[in-house]
Amino acid sequence: MAKELTHYIHGRHVSGKSGRFSDVFNPAIGELSARLPLASRAEVDAAVQSAKKAFPGWAKTTPLSRARVMFKYKELLEKNRDKLAALIGSEHGKVLADATGEVTRGIEVVEFVCGIPHLLKGEFTENVGTNVDSFSMRQPLGVCAGITPFNFPAMVPMWMYPVAIACGNTFVLKPSERDPSAPLLVAELFREAGGPEGVLNVVNGDKEAVDAILTHPDVDAVSFVGSTPIAEYVYHTATAHNKRVQALGGAKNHMIVLPDADMDQATDALMGAAYGSAGERCMAISVAVTVGTAGDALMEKLAPRVRNLKIGPYTDPEAEMGPLVTKQAYERVKGYVDTGVKEGAKLVVDGRGLKLQGYENGYFLGGCLFDDVKPEMKIYKDEIFGPVLSVVRSKTYEDALELVNNHEFGNGTAIFTRDGDAARDFATRCKIGMVGVNVPIPVPMAFHSFGGWKRSLFGDHYMHGSEGVRFYTRLKTITSRWPTGIRSGAEFIMPTMR
Repeated sequence: MAKELTHYIHGRHVSGKSGRFSDVFNPAIGELSARLPLASRAEVDAAVQSAKKAFPGWAKTTPLSRARVMFKYKELLEKNRDKLAALIGSEHGKVLADATGEVTRGIEVVEFVCGIPHLLKGEFTENVGTNVDSFSMRQPLGVCAGITPFNFPAMVPMWMYPVAIACGNTFVLKPSERDPSAPLLVAELFREAGGPEGVLNVVNGDKEAVDAILTHPDVDAVSFVGSTPIAEYVYHTATAHNKRVQALGGAKNHMIVLPDADMDQATDALMGAAYGSAGERCMAISVAVTVGTAGDALMEKLAPRVRNLKIGPYTDPEAEMGPLVTKQAYERVKGYVDTGVKEGAKLVVDGRGLKLQGYENGYFLGGCLFDDVKPEMKIYKDEIFGPVLSVVRSKTYEDALELVNNHEFGNGTAIFTRDGDAARDFATRCKIGMVGVNVPIPVPMAFHSFGGWKRSLFGDHYMHGSEGVRFYTRLKTITSRWPTGIRSGAEFIMPTMR
């Protein structure tokens, strides 16, 4: 019998009251593993009110005390790294090594905000006018909320709530209903680390819960990661309700391969970047743009590697790629492969029809590799979010750069070359938020910030790093003068500094 999951509100697990549930599956075997309650507006309000109640006390807690909670939290996350990875593998499907890496990257954000006393320091200027000083401080916003996707059920939430909470805010997390167990566990561990009741709450739900968050009068800021249509909806809906918003959307990440590139290195990079996590990453490389003679050289090495991908469940230590997250995702990605064939692209490696012994009902799709893909094709334009790599052949470097810049998404990109001048030019001229030079997935470390350009980001702030601290705080500037030097008499002109 499938277990029944809960919400996590005011420091404890709370059963769902709406009467609505969603099914959580193990994607490796295609079987139901849990039933998840879907929150009503009233249940979302309960989480928000808990966070609102906790905010004044938490905001008054010194940054050093908040940092000490984060140090303890980091320790507990590290102790539970394997447990978190197993939960992710069982509900998302990614192999254990990949799931463990996800947890590690999330912990790095917690590690970053352990330095919050330094990160919150303001500026001070003595004598901006005679005996007048001016200084600034960063103060928390209030109740913040995060709406996160299925593909990184631990890491993406950790891009949000540790930064928000360390800055003195309280938080309501609405994780994906596809893989909710890891987010529930990280909330438990935060409470164990000494986080007060109500500082971190988790409500599970669907669009009803999302809309309740976006329109709730007591939610001050919303962070989102997901598809571009939903990111745009989140941004416009929440800002219309006077909230601060950062909404990260979709991607179609290109990797440029120049003829002088180390083809073994480029092939290794593409294998991990295109097929790792079954391509269900917003930073996955889904288009390889080869320049000139690089096309044949790359395909010669790449095709046999794709054919020999080791595919299996998360429990298989030798597996390089697991299943897609749901049956619907499997059918959608398979449909894109069908479309690519109809459009005239050359399907060099066909992963359709893969069946693993003992896992015949799992959502496994083999690695797919297209050659001679054209920019007008649907498989080029759309974010497929699966183990499908498209190779586009370009005559010149300038043509390749134009492809990158003309696409509607601007999340990540990479160039592989030994030519420093070409790499520098590409990094300077590409209209993309995150750029790798001989690095296929240029996800910034926690002390830098993550975000794209164009229709990959709605809002003005990236996530984590210094941008995250700015997003979750308000700037206040104080100008002060003490009584001894104050001139007598009223002034009726615009104040100026003398």
